[in-house]
Order: sequence, then structure tokens, then C-alpha cells
Amino acid sequence: MSAFLTYLLNGLAVGCAIALIASGLVVIHRVTGVVNFAQGTFAVVAGLCASSLLGLGLPHGASELAAVLAAAVAGLLTGLAAVGRPGTTPLSSLIVTLGVGVLAYAVEIVLWGDQPRSALGLAGSVTVAGARIQTQHLLVIVVTAVAFVALALFFGRTYLGKALTACASNPYAARVVGIDVRRMGLLAFALGGLLGGLAGVLVTPMRPISFDTDVTLIVNGFAAAVFGALTRPVITLGGALLLGVAETMAAGYGYGSHQLEIALGLMLVVMIVQAGRHPAISQEPT
Repeated sequence: MSAFLTYLLNGLAVGCAIALIASGLVVIHRVTGVVNFAQGTFAVVAGLCASSLLGLGLPHGASELAAVLAAAVAGLLTGLAAVGRPGTTPLSSLIVTLGVGVLAYAVEIVLWGDQPRSALGLAGSVTVAGARIQTQHLLVIVVTAVAFVALALFFGRTYLGKALTACASNPYAARVVGIDVRRMGLLAFALGGLLGGLAGVLVTPMRPISFDTDVTLIVNGFAAAVFGALTRPVITLGGALLLGVAETMAAGYGYGSHQLEIALGLMLVVMIVQAGRHPAISQEPT
């Protein structure tokens, strides 16, 4: 029972990191209609930046903050490439984000090499109901909770957040009342980069990160985002926690080599369920 609780708590921490990736996908898709397959790249950039800055002697806090800001800039640049040109279709923008992810591989290998990197996090562990959880994992859970509360307040209480929500609900009406939908799209990409970067600096002390780690991150993040239909952050959080717990349980009970397959399987099941709940609306013949 103690082992089960340990796997559960650690799984929640992994799920929280996935939730940050997935929330970036949701924010970008809600505002622009684009599925950003470069979302995992933002986490990798932040993780590698944090590792390098800490290695240069920059203190904790400053290193992670600079790394998250670098990821936000990467998100903004991706947004400029994907939705910066008026009239770009969501499908074209999706293809652009795939290209950005491939380009990022080359840049990351040139800057950091192809070997995995890690960073020191919070040392020690905490005992909860007889189960031990690493302090870094506990930090991930707390930061994710704060991030989701902050997002809720941002979208619900601030003018900028309401402008983003208006673009998501009705872009045409948003333009009519003077909201620059293109700028809101770029802001959504920057916010997605920030959320991805936050996940990156939190995950790097938990597991080594390299240029191709974004594949696992985006698979898990996309699975969770699909669980929330790419529009509902709270349900997305639930999907991410489910994935995190499932993967950790699989690793804990001897199936660690099949973690990615578990994520893909769950994503497939969720997509089938979502398709059943939201069947395509047939068009009447004209």
C-alpha cells in the first residue's frame, strides 16, 4: 500500500508537468484554432537553458526565470512564423509548428549537443500518509496548482484575459469591438511558451532532458489536451493527472519501457470517446 501511494503521488507530479504542457496547447488552440506541435520544444529550450545557466553559476530562481522567459520568446517567435501572416489557415500554421520543432532540433544540437542534461532541484523528500515523495515532485504539484489558479484569474478578471477569451469565442465580433486578433494570437503563443517553459524547468531536475525529449512531452501533452477537447483547461488537467499516474504506475510495476505506448493508447481511447460525444454535424445539401 505504501508503494502504491508513493507511485500515486509521484504520478500526480508527473501529471502536473504534463498539464502545464497541455494547458499551453489549450490556450493557443482556443485563441487561434492552431494545434501547436512545437509546444514540447518550449519545455526543452527552458530545461536546457536552466541547466546551462545553473552550470555557469547563476543562482536558482534567476536561472529558472530566465529560462522560462527564453521559452516565452521562443513561443512568440513560433507564433510569428505560424500566425503572424494574415490569412494563414490553421492547417498551414500546424505544419509550420512541425517545421519549427524540426528546426529546433538542429539549433539545440548546435548549442547543447545531443547528450541529455539535467539540473539540480530541491533535495530531500517528504512523507505523506506513509508514502515518500521527493521535494521536487511536491514543488511541481504546488507550482502547477498556482499556475492554474493564476490562469483562471487572468482569463476571468483581467481585460487582456477577457480579450483573449473573446477571440476564442468569436473572432469576428472581437475585431468589430477593436480587438487585434492577430496580436492576441501572438500573445497566446507567448503564453503557451511560458507554460511550456515552466514545465521544462520543473521537469529537468526530475529526469534528464535532451533535444528529442519534446516527442514524449508533446505526445503526453496532446493526449491530455484532447481529453479536454483542446478547449477546457480543468478537464485537461484531469486528463494530464490520469496520464501521469498511469505512466508512473506502469513504471513502478515493471512496465517502464511501455510508458509512451500507454500514453498513445490512452490518447486513442480518449479521441474515440470524444468523437462519440461530439459527432460530426452533417451538412444539408444545398
